[in-house]
Amino acid sequence: MMLRLLCLALVLLAWESAGSGNQVVDISPTLVLPSMSGRDIFRYYCTSCHGRDGRGDGPVAAQLKTRPANLTTLTTANGGQFPLERVRAFVTHGRTDAPSHGSPDMPIWGPIFQVLDPSDAIARMRINNVVDYIQSIQSK
Repeated sequence: MMLRLLCLALVLLAWESAGSGNQVVDISPTLVLPSMSGRDIFRYYCTSCHGRDGRGDGPVAAQLKTRPANLTTLTTANGGQFPLERVRAFVTHGRTDAPSHGSPDMPIWGPIFQVLDPSDAIARMRINNVVDYIQSIQSK
């Protein structure tokens, strides 16, 4: 759902930017963040839903059917251990059948990063870096 909305927004942006001429619009700079920093990736791709601090209070959170997860409490909710592999798998592959693992509205970033930059290594690095950042914002 979220991926479809993202694609629709990009098509509308390109169409609006093209105007009435036959211009070719390169929208890739608005999609691909050059930084590989986990913090930058989080702020660029995740804050609209999860908020700048990862607490699930981003500017579009109120419009979603299911409130985005508070990502700062994952360690606490997992008995004091950050669920590294589970978070990495969720970001890469999306929700499992368990609703506690998040809303199906969340984009699955593995395929999105793969499309934005076809290198498997770079897509994995982006995911690993953003997961490391999420680990770093855990409540103490």
